[in-house]
Amino acid sequence: MVEKLIAFSMRNRFLVLLFAAGVFAYGIYSVKTSKIDAIPDLSENQVIVLTEWMGRSPQIIEDQVTYPLVTNLQGLPRVKYVRANSMFGMSFVYVIFDDDVDVYWARTRVLERLSSIGNSLPEGVVPAMGPDGTGVGHILWYTLDAPGMDLGEQRAVQDWYIKFALQNVAGVSEIASFGGFQKQYQITIDPNKLSYYKLSVQDVMRTVNANNNEAGGRKFEMSDVGYIIKTTGYLKSMEEIGSLAVKTQNSIPVRIRDVATVQMSGESRLGIFDYNGEGEAVGGIVVLRYGENADEVIKNVKAKMIEVSKGLPEGVKFNIVYDRGELIEESISSITTTLIEEMIVVTIIVIVFLFHWRSAVSIVIQIPITIAASFIILNAFDISSNIMSLTGIALAIGVIVDNGIIMSENAYKHLAVRQAELGELRKKGDTHVE
Repeated sequence: MVEKLIAFSMRNRFLVLLFAAGVFAYGIYSVKTSKIDAIPDLSENQVIVLTEWMGRSPQIIEDQVTYPLVTNLQGLPRVKYVRANSMFGMSFVYVIFDDDVDVYWARTRVLERLSSIGNSLPEGVVPAMGPDGTGVGHILWYTLDAPGMDLGEQRAVQDWYIKFALQNVAGVSEIASFGGFQKQYQITIDPNKLSYYKLSVQDVMRTVNANNNEAGGRKFEMSDVGYIIKTTGYLKSMEEIGSLAVKTQNSIPVRIRDVATVQMSGESRLGIFDYNGEGEAVGGIVVLRYGENADEVIKNVKAKMIEVSKGLPEGVKFNIVYDRGELIEESISSITTTLIEEMIVVTIIVIVFLFHWRSAVSIVIQIPITIAASFIILNAFDISSNIMSLTGIALAIGVIVDNGIIMSENAYKHLAVRQAELGELRKKGDTHVE
């Protein structure tokens, strides 16, 4: 088979050169379109189910939320195992699928199962799936440099402006906010006053829920003009909350401010984000969507940040604290430099030892063609160009050159033997020798 292939190549040199040129051109295109990342994604094929039930202890979360979810999700097809973690007010369930399962197929199966287990959970508890990212999806971390702005205002800018803008970038799965205070109205109930007026905490909660709502009316026409009638009932200030009547005693309303104190404060936190020991900071984490090009997404996010900066309050700017793009550039630059140096060194050694330019060219030309063809295979198997795959290509250059040298030496040996045989026949006067 090999002999026939060699014979065919020798008889059709133009076709072989044309095929090699086509492979090289397609390889160059594959290099330009290859996904670039610093490290390979070796994370498990998983779907995360997050459930919040604030104010409950880890044991209650484990018994009433985590256990029902785990037992129901274990029966999904192509699932290897299910892991779970319960903490204060939150439950995390990790559904690990087989490696060859499409991640979006897996998310669909989990979503179907979640829609059917709502009755197994406490009232008001709704599980949700995590972002369609991976364990190495954190590609960019940033904080806000906002002198003179308190942490609550910074977090509001992050949650209601920056987050929504950056999430629109193609390839971004989620912008996870961290740090600062999430502003909220807090009602601090005095138990003595509550007992005096013979009220309960549930009475106060029902009052707030019932009065923080809007109701629609109907369309009213007057003078050929249509008006939409509705009631505006959303609470907009601490004074409005304090003025809500919980009940009426002897024709006198008992208001929330009579039994509680209403104030604006931040949501309870389980930790803080400190930046270089300089104090607390507010920022976000850019999570890469599964299967996207990390290098391209990082560049698009940075371009979007420049656009978003124009709408930030005066003096507020981005401070990038972790950028995988720099690691990608350094890794690719290092590997590229190594490849070029190896190609130059190998070319010099081959020319010096063979001392025959045609043989040297035939060997050296295999290096760029083989490297270009390697990227075709990488793209075909959806493998990113990272430090591991590029290092493997660099190490394989020696094997590529060895193959060419062995073939050249073998050809020279057979040609020399053939020339010697022809010389002997000529000396003997064989007239049929050509």
